[in-house]
Amino acid sequence: MFEYTKQILTKVSFDRNLFRKELIKSLRLLKRDERRLLKLWCVATFATYSDVIIDAFRKFHS
Repeated sequence: MFEYTKQILTKVSFDRNLFRKELIKSLRLLKRDERRLLKLWCVATFATYSDVIIDAFRKFHS
């Protein structure tokens, strides 16, 4: 599921809102360890969306 999530996020990265939506959806589906890996991968891969990534992970843990 983790690899599939990476593919989806890469494909929707052209649209900020769609990226946010898919990221939040994936956080619900992934296991704890996979979420940690996803956060590291997202920050490294999509630096321009760092605010979206941080916000999504913060909201998920709230």
